[in-house]
Amino acid sequence: MRNNLGTLLLAGLSLALASVGPLIFPVAMAGYGTLTVLAKQWLIPSIIGLAIIALLTRKRNRLIARSIAWGGLAGGIATLALEAVRATGFQLGYMPGSLPKLMGVLLLDRFALGPDAASNLAGWAYHFWNGAAFGIIFVLILGTKRVWPAVLYGLALGVGFMVSPVTKSLGIGYFGVDFSIGFPVVVSLAHAAFGAALGFLGRRFLGTQRSPVLSTIQTLLIDCAPKTNPGHSRV
Repeated sequence: MRNNLGTLLLAGLSLALASVGPLIFPVAMAGYGTLTVLAKQWLIPSIIGLAIIALLTRKRNRLIARSIAWGGLAGGIATLALEAVRATGFQLGYMPGSLPKLMGVLLLDRFALGPDAASNLAGWAYHFWNGAAFGIIFVLILGTKRVWPAVLYGLALGVGFMVSPVTKSLGIGYFGVDFSIGFPVVVSLAHAAFGAALGFLGRRFLGTQRSPVLSTIQTLLIDCAPKTNPGHSRV
């Protein structure tokens, strides 16, 4: 039971650290701080923390270490699928602009100056890190046994983005319909593509791995359940 509790604790800590990257952008867009400060105070330490957990658990808890390493890689690569759809939507006039470039401007505090090579690099790096973080979260919670849950996961991320403070702060309204009726279609397709690629790559890298979180909780519940003794059962 001690090993299972340790796995659950590590998974919970990894989930908390992985969620930092995707959360600080909408938090900043909602006005609760600048992305520059939030990145220094929260994003960088969270990335370092995940790296430390992955390194320290390589031998003692390979399930967590592999979920972080391969889940992150799968999510990062799957971001390319999202970008392929988003870029197409932008060319068709359904998207307002490049979100990674905006992220870079905010990260390097260049809102008044506009983007440059350094801010673009920072924005794209942050964008791909968010994809990696979502990959880690997916593998830790849902595992890699099936691909279709990853597609639903991607769609849920898309909906979350469209109702987040980001769309409101961009002046395009919830679901982006104030900008274009095609916005929610493109965002949904892009995130579905991300989910499909994530599910495929996660299974490719990790095989049919069980969910570290759900399987550990299930094992703990079984261990904690009262045991019945057949010899003392009543007739």
